[in-house]
Amino acid sequence: MGLIKKLSSEYSIDTNNNRIDVELVYRFLTGESYWAKDRSLEEVKKSLENSLCFGLYKNDVMVGFARVVTDFTVFAYLADVFIIKEERGKGLGKTLVEYTLDYPMVKDVKRWMLGTMDAHELYRPYGFSEISKPKRWMERIIGNGF
Repeated sequence: MGLIKKLSSEYSIDTNNNRIDVELVYRFLTGESYWAKDRSLEEVKKSLENSLCFGLYKNDVMVGFARVVTDFTVFAYLADVFIIKEERGKGLGKTLVEYTLDYPMVKDVKRWMLGTMDAHELYRPYGFSEISKPKRWMERIIGNGF
C-alpha cells in the first residue's frame, strides 16, 4: 500500500507499486527516453520491484513516473522521471520531483544524484548542480548504464 497525495480533483501521486502501469513505463523508457532505449521488459520490472516508485495519475490513469534507488539514509539516485507528452506543460514534472524529494522516507537523505542531458533547469531549483569534483566520482557502466 502506498502513500497517496491528492494534487487536485484530477491528479494524484501514489507510491503503491501495484498501481504502476509497467507497460507504460516500459514503452516510455524504450520508445521516448534517450537513457533507457535498450532496457528489456524484465529489466524494467526488476528495477521497479527494487526501487521506491512514484506514479502520477490523472483520474486513476498513470501519466507520470519517477523512481528512487536508495538506502534511505546516505544515498539516493533519482531515475526515470517522465510525464507523458499529452500532460506536459502543466507543472506536473516539477510537482512530481518536489513530492519525490520531500517524501518522508527519503527527505533527509544526505546525497542525491541523477543523470540528465537536457533537464538541468528542472532540477536546479531543488538543489541539484553539476558535479564540481569529477575526479572524486567514479562510475562503472555495463551496457547502457542508465
